Formats: sequence, C-alpha cells, structure tokens
Amino acid sequence: MGVYGFFTRRNLITMLMSIELMLNSVNLNFIGFNKYVWPNKMDGLFFTIFIIAIAAAEAAVAIAIIINLYRSRQSVDVENAEEMKY
Repeated sequence: MGVYGFFTRRNLITMLMSIELMLNSVNLNFIGFNKYVWPNKMDGLFFTIFIIAIAAAEAAVAIAIIINLYRSRQSVDVENAEEMKY
C-alpha cells in the first residue's frame, strides 16, 4: 500500500505518509521475525527502535522542506516539478 500510494499520489505530504507506511511495515516484519524465528534475541526490537528514530528525523526534515516549498511556491503538487527547480 505504501508503494502504491507513493507512485500514484501527487501531493508531497501524501507521498511522505506513504514512505512512513512502508517503514512501519518493515518494523512489523522485524518484530514478527524476531518473535517467531529468534525468540531469545532482541535484534529485531533494536532495529525497530532505530527505524522509528530515523523515521521521526526524516519526517521532521521532510515536513520542514515541504512547508518551505509551500511558502515559496504556494503548492505542494508534484506535477508542478518544473516550477520547483532552482
């Protein structure tokens, strides 16, 4: 669903939400494999916490960039990519 949302949407904020959805699906896979394949190890949990921290930093930076683009161009539509070039 995240890949589909990323490729079909034209709004930068929706594309960012799709990336977050993909990162959360990776977290679920890490937790699931950690519980059933290696139940005595904590590797999947550590990777999950690391991905959550990276996702939070990525979201903060991306939202700041999107807000600056909106202030300067009055649009966050990807179709207007020619206008977004510097």
